Amino acid sequence: MFKIMIVEDDLKIAQIVKENLIKWSFDVKVVEDFSDVLSVFSEYKPHLILMDINLPLYDGFYWCSQIRKLSKVPIIFISSRNTNMDIIMAINMGGDDFINKPFSIDVLVAKINAVLRRTYSYMDVESDIVEYKDVFLNIKDNCILYKGRQIELTRNEFKIIYILMKNAGSVVSREKIMRSLWEDESFVDDNTLTVNINRLRKKLEEIGIEGFIKTKKGQGYVIL
Repeated sequence: MFKIMIVEDDLKIAQIVKENLIKWSFDVKVVEDFSDVLSVFSEYKPHLILMDINLPLYDGFYWCSQIRKLSKVPIIFISSRNTNMDIIMAINMGGDDFINKPFSIDVLVAKINAVLRRTYSYMDVESDIVEYKDVFLNIKDNCILYKGRQIELTRNEFKIIYILMKNAGSVVSREKIMRSLWEDESFVDDNTLTVNINRLRKKLEEIGIEGFIKTKKGQGYVIL
């Protein structure tokens, strides 16, 4: 079942759209906290997003650009702002289609189905994002996004943060991390892992992520 995420300022409209899409066998999530759209996106893992332009706090263009740093999930803009400039901006920011308000539900469903066919006839529908406490790890691009700031990671840095974020809240031993990096830790100088961890911490601090990776003496590392 395809999952649709609705980011719409008018919750009455969002609810009407949701009820109609459910009739077409879509799973639907309406965003209600407009300050935390990325977290909802990461948790829900939608296959398509319906995005209004006029939103509280940040507009739809902003959220589209933030999501595009993490994912190529299709985004259809729905808005009463229908000047040529608005449509051009929507497409340039990464939107896949644009629908003017007011709109027909039948037209909306037709456009949704068309975009889904184009997108998922050749793409994997699984999410490429791991998220913990507003830190987003893009698996495909080996990069970290935090509060609009982004850094690229080396292969080893990515593997370290990936295994720690997948096991967030649990201590991961140095041996397990080294096996994930080099398969057989007996051929690796123990200091090599320490160097990689320290380099990773410095990169995280550069974009404001302080104290993300904790050391558990004699045990390993943990993200809390």
